[in-house]
Amino acid sequence: MTNLALLGARLLIGALLVGGAVQKTLSPGDAGGMLVDFGLPFALIWPALIYDAAAGLALWIGVGVRPVAVSAAAYCALTSIFHLQVFTATGDAWQMTIFVKNWAIAGGCLALAVAGSGTVALRADRP
Repeated sequence: MTNLALLGARLLIGALLVGGAVQKTLSPGDAGGMLVDFGLPFALIWPALIYDAAAGLALWIGVGVRPVAVSAAAYCALTSIFHLQVFTATGDAWQMTIFVKNWAIAGGCLALAVAGSGTVALRADRP
């Protein structure tokens, strides 16, 4: 059961990251606008898109799960700052929900970093 739960965690967190890459691909102006509003260059959307896709796929297939999960935790924590800024500027409650969600996902990523990939992985982590 543990290995299936770890696979489920990897698939769900990976889906969030891959979904972010798809969203950035289809509508780069949304996330790019948040970057610009934060005083950062719009072009940072492209490395974020690549990171989302690569990290999500790595979790899905089970390659480098521990380091990817640690980096995804940091990424979620960092990107939550943008949502907090938008919430502070606009009072949009949805942005606060995304801020809290990102911290919850960071926690899940840290748990995955400790637990590793489980045995259902292309390159399973050592216990």
